[in-house]
Parts: sequence; structure tokens; C-alpha cells
Amino acid sequence: MTEAVKVLIIEDDPFISDLLELYLVQEGFLVSMAYDGEAGWEMYYDEAPDFVILDIMLPKMDGWEVCREIRRDERQVPILMLTGKGESYDKIKGLQLGADDYVVKPFEPKEIIARMQAILRRTSPYKHERKSLYFENMQIDVQQHQLLRKNESVILPSKELELLYFLALEKNQVFTRQQLVDSIWGYDYEGDVRTIDVHIKRIREKIGDEWPYWKLKTIRGVGYKFEVNDHV
Repeated sequence: MTEAVKVLIIEDDPFISDLLELYLVQEGFLVSMAYDGEAGWEMYYDEAPDFVILDIMLPKMDGWEVCREIRRDERQVPILMLTGKGESYDKIKGLQLGADDYVVKPFEPKEIIARMQAILRRTSPYKHERKSLYFENMQIDVQQHQLLRKNESVILPSKELELLYFLALEKNQVFTRQQLVDSIWGYDYEGDVRTIDVHIKRIREKIGDEWPYWKLKTIRGVGYKFEVNDHV
């Protein structure tokens, strides 16, 4: 990393917070900590972190609500959620609210760091190489983290924007869920490939389609593609 990444840990267990801080500082991250959701929400706006580690079960304001509020910020800072539960409901809900990844307690601090680094690679790779993409009534600009639909800004969490950009860049090419997970989440991702379905559904809800010019299409039994009609 050429510039220190500021991490905000919102976790009410001091042991977990202190342990994460120790490992993160050793890796060169700058760390701030909050011990309840309300304080974490305030620190998010006061300190403008580059990354948030967010527990679900928090006093005063739970992690779901904090995540929801953070996702209203145009900066779309990456969020890694911590949960003591392993149920798929918690995982899917976190992704639907815009979290980039989740880790179930107990965990190894090194796993947190590995997942953080993977998220950071995915949410800000190739910034100087990637270009804006233009389609009928839509512009995707990942450098500015901006999506314009009919000249109006549409806010997408970083993972959704990455996924849409990847599919649009490789227009008319079909990708399986596993290929998309490997490309966007990384080969070390151990979560469920159905994550893709959740994100595709949310993207469609926000951008719709512009057929006969373009649409985000499901290829039944295979995966997805961003279909563009080059003959219109």
C-alpha cells in the first residue's frame, strides 16, 4: 500500500477490538474504534475512514442500521461485517444492505486481514487503467465511483458497481456464478456463489434495462451476461 488505509472498527467486545487493532497496525493500517453503533456512526462521519469492520450485535444502534446508514454515503466505503451467527439469513441480509463481505465469529485475525486486502483489491484496482463505459442512457465510471442512468446519479455499493462494470466491459460474454465470484470477490473467497444472485437482483432493481439497446440477462442454468445489441 502506498498510502495508509484508515480502518474504523465498530465492535462492542474490547477483546476483539484490541486484537484486531494489534494485527491491523502491524500491517500498516490506521485504526479507530467505537464500542456501540451510535458512536461508530458518528465516528464514520467525523473521521472518514477508508474501510469499516462492523459487528452486527451492537448496543444503541445495531450493525444492520449502521450499515444501512453508511450505504447512504456517496463514498461507498467497503464494509466487512462480523457476526456470531452462521445462518444464511444473516449473510444474505448483510449483502442486501450493501456489505462487501462477512466473517463468522470466532475467527483468526489473519483471516480478517486477508479478506480486507481482497476487498480493497476489488473495490479499487486498476484505477488508472479503467475507463468509463457508455451505453444508451447509462454511463459507468468506476474511477469516480459513479453510475449515471438517464443523466441521473444512481448509488451502487462498491461490489455492485464492480460487478456491473465487469459484465459491461465484457459485453455479450456469458459468465458462470463461479467465474464472477472469482473475478470480483477473488479466488480466496469461501462464501456462497448465490451471492451473485443477490447482487444481480439489486442491480436490476436500480437500473432496469434499455432494451433493445442493452440489458442484464440471465442465462438459465449457466449464469449472467450484459447483453448489448450492436445492430440498433
